[in-house]
Amino acid sequence: MNRKSNGRLKMLALMLCMVLAAVTVLAAAGCAKKAEEEKPFPTTVYKGGTAEAPAELGQGAKSFTFSVTYKDGKKDVFSVKTDKTTVGAALLELKIIAGEDSTYGLYVKRVNGEMLDFDADNMYWAFYMNGAYADTGVDTTDITDGAEYSFVATKG
Repeated sequence: MNRKSNGRLKMLALMLCMVLAAVTVLAAAGCAKKAEEEKPFPTTVYKGGTAEAPAELGQGAKSFTFSVTYKDGKKDVFSVKTDKTTVGAALLELKIIAGEDSTYGLYVKRVNGEMLDFDADNMYWAFYMNGAYADTGVDTTDITDGAEYSFVATKG
């Protein structure tokens, strides 16, 4: 081989290495994005308190008590402070709830890290206000200062 051919081979090998490096980076980015997509409805998980000593979340002029009763019967209680006007907006801002928009409003699927999917496990998050089943959705329920709101894991 002459020098010209040897130089072309080196250049070709260098270009091939650069292409392989770019493909590797793109594949890694694609895997990371897929992993993100596999975690539907992300929420923040807060350590809750009890009715006597609720954990405090948020800041603002309005306040309400929020509790979560999980599938296993465990219950967390929070004291939420916010400047939002609806319970849903306050809880979404804190990322304690997540779900999907539907023709009926926000369909809550995850509360404080626990996912319920009616189609998969025949369970859903029931929304309560002052101990009674709410007649409005969380995203349309105006905050009443001092009220108690809750989500309870419920078998369908």
